[in-house]
Amino acid sequence: MSEVAVQTSELWSSLRQRTQARIGLGRAGSALPTRHRLELQAAHAAARDAVHSPFEPDVIAAGLAGTPTVRVRSSAPDRLTYLQRPDLGRRLDPTDRAHLPTGEWDAVFVVADGLSSRAVHEHAAAVVRETAARLEDWHLAPVVLAEQARVALGDDVAQAMGAAMVVVLVGERPGMSAADSLGAYLTYRPTPVVTTDADRNCLSNIRPPLGLNYAGAAEKLAGLMTRARELGLTGVNLKDETDALPG
Repeated sequence: MSEVAVQTSELWSSLRQRTQARIGLGRAGSALPTRHRLELQAAHAAARDAVHSPFEPDVIAAGLAGTPTVRVRSSAPDRLTYLQRPDLGRRLDPTDRAHLPTGEWDAVFVVADGLSSRAVHEHAAAVVRETAARLEDWHLAPVVLAEQARVALGDDVAQAMGAAMVVVLVGERPGMSAADSLGAYLTYRPTPVVTTDADRNCLSNIRPPLGLNYAGAAEKLAGLMTRARELGLTGVNLKDETDALPG
């Protein structure tokens, strides 16, 4: 191998250590080298598994260490319907809605399976614990564990429970580099149908060690919640004023 080829190989190797993107993989004829092709197939399988793996609320409840929880379902009766009918995943099952506790809550956390139950199982409980610990003077509702749920289901939950604010922790759509990414969506005074994505704030890619860590996510989330309560709003008019991203 020539000196130039060696230098090029070392450069690509160095760059690959700094990103999860698939770069400089080379080729075998007109295709990828076998090793990289197998890695790609494994990543695709992991993404499919993340979407189709069943939600296990017991895992979340155990990780919340005695924090009160309530379990609900969306109006989507099964996973296939959930994937084909996003609108049903945004609405509570009427029976479950009627059984939700009510109160003058400052906020409610909703843990929703979304498109990656794996992300929720691995990260959601820790984010709820870390964030709640920074909200000492807040009156928090029982954590709602929601199956076959999308982000907007939190609007329905907050309205039914009388919560002023909702934080939805949801498994994000898996990609070929990450099947375990958790998102946190914050909405003040949500109203089903009327509330839009422009009324929310989002923290994405919560998944240590490769993404946002729990302490960093909780610090940002608690800060946004505090500011939202002061201003009476969330969404495009609520800005993250921290100087730098947490590690």
